[in-house]
Amino acid sequence: MNAAPPSRPVVAVLADARLGGPELGSVADTAVIRYAGDVVALRTALRDAHVLFVWDFRTSMLREAWAGARDLRWIHVAAVGVDTVLFPELVESDVIVTNSRGVFDQAIGEYVLGLMLAFEKDLPGTIVRQHRHAWEHRETGMLGRRTAVVVGAGGIGRAIGRLAHAVGMRVIGVARTARPLDPDLGTIVPAAELASVLGDADYLVIATPLTPETRGLIGADVFARMKPSARLINVGRGPIVDEGALLEAVRAERIAGAALDVFAREPLPPDHPLWDVPGVIVSPHMSGDFVGSLEALAALFRDNFARWRQGAPLLNVVDKRRGYVPGRAAEEAEPARRASPRRRDRAGDPGRS
Repeated sequence: MNAAPPSRPVVAVLADARLGGPELGSVADTAVIRYAGDVVALRTALRDAHVLFVWDFRTSMLREAWAGARDLRWIHVAAVGVDTVLFPELVESDVIVTNSRGVFDQAIGEYVLGLMLAFEKDLPGTIVRQHRHAWEHRETGMLGRRTAVVVGAGGIGRAIGRLAHAVGMRVIGVARTARPLDPDLGTIVPAAELASVLGDADYLVIATPLTPETRGLIGADVFARMKPSARLINVGRGPIVDEGALLEAVRAERIAGAALDVFAREPLPPDHPLWDVPGVIVSPHMSGDFVGSLEALAALFRDNFARWRQGAPLLNVVDKRRGYVPGRAAEEAEPARRASPRRRDRAGDPGRS
């Protein structure tokens, strides 16, 4: 930090207190708390705020209210992805950004494992047959015979890798830097070689942050290189996947299906075709939301706030230009867009916004 924290700092909380905000506990004992649930209130709160806690991580209000921030020093986001707050003015500023890395790793890993099991054991088909009262015996697959290609080697990707290994799957990771003997992801290939492992994937799992390089990373050329029996699982961010290309690939049976927890537009509109495509599982951005997760998010902020008051290093400091927290051995690596054949075939394509 450029200056020592004031004796009683002002903490703005981007949340509507009427709808329930974070449990601030000890923070409220030592700071002035100002809740903001709309742009006008946020602009007012930021006039003398030193800290901003972005509890509603999906909102884009911060950019609209940014001009009012005069003494802001630190922003903490109650999410792992920080794409909604990294607009150019913030990136160029001296304001530090931290995120909630680590809170959701195990929960999302379990969710992805559950999705792979649901596909392999045809649980959706069993439920449909139950509703029809149809006793139709059939054989199902085994995850122990499958390969998961996990794009993203941060905490979430590593949790997915560990759980996939636990059920006997072969795992291949994709990150910025190759590592032949990774304890969680097995072999990690560099992002530039994503195309070379697409043919191995029974499950292509997206667990990477949304950055300018990953926006639109998974498109028609990626689906064309996957096996017809393969499936996509996206627990990263919606705009990483070209949804139009995905729809076409599933309908044309170029891939077997997909499980999507994130979308380019959220909530997913009721009339969106993804709701009704056979072989696609839709969930409402809930893969990391376990019972107790809100308290875990608030506890992380309380811990970081105590560190900030003491002048100690903050947890989970985001590299604002990269868009994620650089981790151990570059764990939070982002796949470069050149990893996708789409990048080579359509140079300069800005991807979906």
